[in-house]
Amino acid sequence: MKHPEPMSRLIVAGALSVSLWTAAGCGPTAYKITPVPVDRSLEESVLIDEGGLLPAKIVLIDVDGILMNREEFSLVGEGENPVSVFVEKLEKAAGDRSARALILRINSPGGSVTASDLMHSELLHFKRRTDGKRPVVAVLMDVAASGGYYVACAADEIVAHPTSVTGSIGVIMQMVNFADTMAKIGIETNAITSGEMKDAGSPLRKMRPEEQAIFQKLVDQFFDRFVQVVAAGRPALDEDEVRRIADGRVYSAQQALELGFIDRVGTLRDAIAEVKERIGGKRVRVVTYKRPLGFKPNVYAQRPAAPPQVNLVNIALPQSWPHPEPQFLYLWTPGR
Repeated sequence: MKHPEPMSRLIVAGALSVSLWTAAGCGPTAYKITPVPVDRSLEESVLIDEGGLLPAKIVLIDVDGILMNREEFSLVGEGENPVSVFVEKLEKAAGDRSARALILRINSPGGSVTASDLMHSELLHFKRRTDGKRPVVAVLMDVAASGGYYVACAADEIVAHPTSVTGSIGVIMQMVNFADTMAKIGIETNAITSGEMKDAGSPLRKMRPEEQAIFQKLVDQFFDRFVQVVAAGRPALDEDEVRRIADGRVYSAQQALELGFIDRVGTLRDAIAEVKERIGGKRVRVVTYKRPLGFKPNVYAQRPAAPPQVNLVNIALPQSWPHPEPQFLYLWTPGR
């Protein structure tokens, strides 16, 4: 059997995509017609509808995967920037006067320091924009650790599923070093720099103690910010108490409850029922947002996706590796 000939693609009036496959020797010609909306902004999708004339609307927003301020890799086209999508969903919810509450469904081990902080600050902005009149509840699913928990701290209430893993309050800067391997195969490198610290953290040589001290100071500063965010979001805990128990470990939902990191243990349905009671809704409609096809809606979406590489050495790394270059991360990285 011959292989199918290449696909030809035709855009009709900017609103319809017609794809044609000619499978020689494999049967009749097949046509695939895919509608491509001109408006690619988020659409509302109903998850639960209890009926009624004017049901109270609850918006559910997912925070999942590795949190990075860059486009994710996609095999089928351009990926989306998690920060950009999150901001766009918050803006849509804030602009909807019928939306009475917001639920964040978090399933993330965290990500970069900046992405986590941006999402946390944008959630606080949502609360200010809505005058704090719309309850914001974070529901922790499988994993809501490090940066995932960081984002949750901006919510009014945190509910963890009974089998959730959370915590991992801390910062990690993961780096690689090829010096010994290069020496074994007879490769030497020389860097011409404008200052002695310009190539600090280079993977081509071993790190000097003074470089280690510089990076440690930065890690400590980002850790201080994490502690402040947790203390601000969990009024029952002061900074000293948070610092005492924030050694980077993860906790079960029950342990997190006992430590004061969450408000209660429950399921997503429990959280919806509690929010329904808070907003005084006899009947509710739970909605989420989806996109027909991807596009760039705001400033956080401008960074292009690029193959991850180790700086100075053209070594392509798997897209699944979230931090091939030196980065400061609020990320739970078991097994690394």
